[in-house]
Amino acid sequence: MATPLQKRKLMGEINVVPYIDVMLVLLVIFMVTAPLLTQGIEVNLPKASSEPIENVSNDQPLVLSVDAAGDLYINVGEDEDEPTTGKQVVARVGAVLRNRPDTPIFVKADREVPYGNVVAAMVLLQQGGALNIGFVTDPLNSYPIPE
Repeated sequence: MATPLQKRKLMGEINVVPYIDVMLVLLVIFMVTAPLLTQGIEVNLPKASSEPIENVSNDQPLVLSVDAAGDLYINVGEDEDEPTTGKQVVARVGAVLRNRPDTPIFVKADREVPYGNVVAAMVLLQQGGALNIGFVTDPLNSYPIPE
């Protein structure tokens, strides 16, 4: 018979089942919320075979979007989902580049937008002080190449 003063053997194992449960709940939460974090203007990007840009800084890039109707949207300011004017684009780009001169700048234009509208958007970026401008495109693999 065991006496009350007899010591019990300590358990040296960790029960990992609760940790696995917590991990699975967090995984489900992240899987549900990740698609909701995508932001920006819906544009039907042209397809192109290109390599990703190397040596992009860790700063949030400045993206000027041109939708199918030719409206301009810039991802700087409070009203990112509202169309903006050319003067506002020049002012916002200038302000961003004065504070962070190495900010990457991209144009994201719908494939239905006339080439002249894309060039006009690039001119606005240049007037704001942008020297290097990149284009956002979709990969070419899923797009048929015209003959």
